[in-house]
Amino acid sequence: MIRSFEDACRFLFPRQAGGIKWGLETTRSLLAALGNPERHFATVHVGGTNGKGSTAAFLAALLRAAGHRVGLYTSPHLVSFTERMQVNGVPVAEEAVAAWTARLAPLAEQTGASFFEITTAIAFADFASRGVEIAVIEVGLGGRLDATNVITPLACGVTRIALEHTDYLGSDLAAIAREKAGIAKPGVPFLTTEPDEQVAAVLVEEAAKRGAIARRVPVSLADGYKLGLGGPHQRANASLALALGRSLPGQWRPEEECERAALAAARLPGRFDRRGPWLFDVAHNPDGVRALVAALEGESVARPLVAVVAVLKDKNWREMLDLLGSAVDELVLTRAPSAPAQRAWDLEAVGGSWSGVKVEIQPELRDALQLARSRAATVLVTGSFHTVGDAMSILGIDPI
Repeated sequence: MIRSFEDACRFLFPRQAGGIKWGLETTRSLLAALGNPERHFATVHVGGTNGKGSTAAFLAALLRAAGHRVGLYTSPHLVSFTERMQVNGVPVAEEAVAAWTARLAPLAEQTGASFFEITTAIAFADFASRGVEIAVIEVGLGGRLDATNVITPLACGVTRIALEHTDYLGSDLAAIAREKAGIAKPGVPFLTTEPDEQVAAVLVEEAAKRGAIARRVPVSLADGYKLGLGGPHQRANASLALALGRSLPGQWRPEEECERAALAAARLPGRFDRRGPWLFDVAHNPDGVRALVAALEGESVARPLVAVVAVLKDKNWREMLDLLGSAVDELVLTRAPSAPAQRAWDLEAVGGSWSGVKVEIQPELRDALQLARSRAATVLVTGSFHTVGDAMSILGIDPI
């Protein structure tokens, strides 16, 4: 029986073990059992490979500045499950998670609902119960068959596309782009800041086939704005958020005079996130690490710079370490305690020299953090959401 937040977590998290589950019917059945809460507020849908969380955060800030009560649904979390669903920056209450999970548990067992399907239903129920007027919904994985694709949004946006989950989404960028464009809806604006012209063309073409009003947005749209999230790659994310906000119907559209303050106020933990001598970034694939390296080159970061890195073994960690090795003074390779055992990398196989930089292996994350701090003016923690979240938890840092 589910009586507490801890009980809810014990019910929810084992349901991740089944892997990725495609399709919308289970999510629809969960929402129907709750009275279809997703119909009680407007939505904007944001997908992509990297940058969708940042774009969602920028857009939520814009909508809040316009005076709306805004829900923000993102994934994964860093430290607490409650981070995933926020209303005007306030996470869902643990008691609410317990109540919604208890209500959904029998149907979830009956339908074999996945962790993400149940979580999505909880998020929409929480938003409706807290009086959300408009919610920014981040796609979990892919787009077309993602559990969040049960909504009919006012606008859709897709950030840049990179190779990911090729066993599910397709073996090349074009195939992945078509899956991502699956969030497009008839008559709804569909915008993208994908930098590659050919990939952008696939996104726009696929969205247009679905009846969307599709176009590519210039990444220069946010030039001249001060951004609350660091790194040059955030220009594209802010540009997409601006374009999405401006594409909304009049009652929802942020006024231009509030845009500047909103983008400067936007925050998202774990994205080039400085906390004293610690720098956290959830880059978890080569494309994300390239953006991180570019940010390091463009920002003033105290040296020596030591990176504490733990990557999931199904990612292209060799390329990630090569890229990081060229940008830092030392690598400390470790493991993230919360990473699923079946996805944890083999540190003995990983160890070696990367781009000529000194490499040290320290299996325990707590020890790796202490070692890096003893040698560095700045400690970069990166490689996965698990790595950043576990480090923040060990260090007693509240991501919110």
